[in-house]
Amino acid sequence: MDSREPRRGADGLGSGLAVRSLMQDWPLTVDRILEHANLQHGRQQVVTRSLEGPIVRASYADIYRRAKRCSNALKALGVRPGDRVATLAWNTGRHLETWYGIMGIGAVCHTLNPRTFADQQRYIVNHAEDRVILVDLPLLPALLALKDQLPGVRDIVVLGDPGEVPVAEHLHAYEAVIEAVSEDVVWGGFDEQTPAGLCYTSGTTGNPKGVLYSHRSNFLHTFMTLAHDVMGLSARDVVMPIVPMFHANAWGLTFSCPAAGAKMVMPGQRLDGASLRELIEGEGVTFAAAVPTVWQGLLDDLRATGARLPSLRRIMIGGAAAPEALVR
Repeated sequence: MDSREPRRGADGLGSGLAVRSLMQDWPLTVDRILEHANLQHGRQQVVTRSLEGPIVRASYADIYRRAKRCSNALKALGVRPGDRVATLAWNTGRHLETWYGIMGIGAVCHTLNPRTFADQQRYIVNHAEDRVILVDLPLLPALLALKDQLPGVRDIVVLGDPGEVPVAEHLHAYEAVIEAVSEDVVWGGFDEQTPAGLCYTSGTTGNPKGVLYSHRSNFLHTFMTLAHDVMGLSARDVVMPIVPMFHANAWGLTFSCPAAGAKMVMPGQRLDGASLRELIEGEGVTFAAAVPTVWQGLLDDLRATGARLPSLRRIMIGGAAAPEALVR
């Protein structure tokens, strides 16, 4: 070997010293996903069957701007990185924007299950040490009935307009608090291992158990779901997450759809067969995800009406084993 030849290091470079790549050197935090959707798919729609019934349309650009305002509204309420902010809500565009508003500033989005018994709900909120709860208006009475047993909850924000929300101390209307702040807020800038989401188990022995997601785990899961042999979503898809956002992050669709630029169709709280068929037909849904009981309800409706769903190419079934008759 010629002594004049540069010594090669383990990295294959002549210096023999480790060299850190600077290509795409940024942490995998989920705020990047919505920023991507805003920049590359800003006009793509997020369609919601509102809790009042009418269809509401927004774009990823709208969701992005409102999520930024949500972040500033939470900061004005004293939310800081690491604080737990709970959501008690159905699958809607408003709920989606609160997720990114919470996670973008390093707070932890804690999804509460509206179907949980009151005693378990109380335990979960107190165990998680939630500071703020964002709640859909129809679910507010049940939450207020527990409020005196939730000493750590400082504020409740109702996902509605000022005229819909009762006047009470530490009770706020979402549309009022986001209207009062700007979109100028810094997202990210923290470690990708920072906690992003918190979800508690149900149906287990003993008290519910908390499962904590990091930004990195959500980001990597998003990449995995977009693979062809998993969900294989693209910007040409119209996706209906029927599985609730409080069940394992709606199986990741809250991140996968903005990452792919897919149109989202949010069914709200009406999950009966006729309501789902109407949305699938009207919006041209190509991919949907739900548990077997939901699919059985849709199948019963199709049999009763004779309707067909030609746009629906793929479905995902989870949460329980699908009966063979349902698969056929």
